[in-house]
Amino acid sequence: MPMKSIDRAFRAKYGDKVEVVSSKFYTETNDSNLIKYEKMISRQVRLYNRAPLIGHLGSLASAVFGVRLSTFACMKLMSPIACKKGIEHMRELKPDIVFSTHWASNYCAEKLSKEEKPYTVMYCPDAQLNELFEYPCDLMLISMPYGYEKALRKKRYNIHNFKMVPFLIRNEAFEIDTDKKRLRKKLGLPEDNFTVVLAEGGYGIGKMDKMTRELLKEKIPLTVIAVCGTNKKLYDRMKEYKSTEYVKFQPFSFVENILEYEAAADVFCGKSGNILAESTFFGNPSIVTHCANLIEHNIADHYMNTVGCTIKQFNVKKAVALIRDFARDESLIKPYRDAAVSYHGNFGAEKTADLLWEIIKEKYPEINDR
Repeated sequence: MPMKSIDRAFRAKYGDKVEVVSSKFYTETNDSNLIKYEKMISRQVRLYNRAPLIGHLGSLASAVFGVRLSTFACMKLMSPIACKKGIEHMRELKPDIVFSTHWASNYCAEKLSKEEKPYTVMYCPDAQLNELFEYPCDLMLISMPYGYEKALRKKRYNIHNFKMVPFLIRNEAFEIDTDKKRLRKKLGLPEDNFTVVLAEGGYGIGKMDKMTRELLKEKIPLTVIAVCGTNKKLYDRMKEYKSTEYVKFQPFSFVENILEYEAAADVFCGKSGNILAESTFFGNPSIVTHCANLIEHNIADHYMNTVGCTIKQFNVKKAVALIRDFARDESLIKPYRDAAVSYHGNFGAEKTADLLWEIIKEKYPEINDR
């Protein structure tokens, strides 16, 4: 999502001046090794969600072994052929500048020879740099203040090679109607119910099922929207749950217009991750019930401690009690809403697009004559 955000913003402003290539790096060549590597990364994410202990141990291992050993293990040891193919594909693309939102594609760009190596820009969508994102690049970007200040304490970063930019939220977010009643009417939802969006990332692995069953027991007007992602078993189970006299229940697998449902909600509840950015963008608080690894804890901590719009509550019944209290007394949720609204200016890709353009003009002065 951050990559789509910068791609669209940069194309709109500067696409007529340079050639912009949107690379689906691991699938566009149909190389089986690269495709397998991407799938392996997806499997690891699912595993961390099913077994958070493994995710936390993975984060700890990276911290212990450091940048070079961690990236070496993840690239050359886990899949040496895919690593070789990735470097070859990067060479085929012949880029002048590579903008990455994932450490693996940046790794391939950095492994080209000195004569071939492009200028590399990497954007970390997380709250802090983990060891994999600390692999060398020419310019590192991040959006969270604590992560930025923490990384600047290290010798490798300074104000020239490391910059803080607004979060690269989906550009479509700016196009969504933010009037909740109007949106709810459009989406066929009760206009006056307190509305909750439940989501557990793209894989639907977490506490959503327990949360839903507890929320369906409530005796206050609620709308509960459950987004199950690729978890077909969860979605099939959710379809069997019925709305009650008090609670309107609507399950989904994937939702093309998920941003409209997020904007129509009063609160997001579920797994930590960058979906918290979207909830915050729309001025909504978040209740985090699940963190798969240290990275997700850090993201939740950013929205909880720096922004002030998020609550960590891993106990399902206590999380439901929070929702009940918010629905009954709007004054309880107002401070969290106000905090989310006050952070609204820290989203969008335009400033990053402008920064990237300044780099291009500096490195390739002939561009100025176009």
